Amino acid sequence: MTARLHVTDLEAAINWWRDRSPSPDGISAAPEVRALAEAYALLAWQRSADIEVDALTPRALDAWLAWYATTPDSPCIAICSTAQGDPICKGCGRSFDEVQHWPALDPFEKRVVWQRITQEGTAWRFNRYAERGARS
Repeated sequence: MTARLHVTDLEAAINWWRDRSPSPDGISAAPEVRALAEAYALLAWQRSADIEVDALTPRALDAWLAWYATTPDSPCIAICSTAQGDPICKGCGRSFDEVQHWPALDPFEKRVVWQRITQEGTAWRFNRYAERGARS
């Protein structure tokens, strides 16, 4: 299975780079923004919500990885119900296998999990303990 990036990750990375390297004249964009924007345009042209990582240029991949390094690694909020036998953690929304194998997942696999648990929005991370998730 080929690794893919979701449109929301591309948008977040573009916006992060735009904040980090704002346009000096309101027209030109930083090289990282342009590289990610090319991938975003390809995604839009394909009318897809995600794009294969292999379709990114090295500069776009490096720009995305730089953004990724600023995001929380784990959705854990230190309330793990998989330790009590739940198949899905009530705290973060990950499955037992995802919690167990998290350190071995690559950034793209981790972002797929993040995307899913964010869309589901049922974990305590997203409701009653949201302030804990904001700090992680």
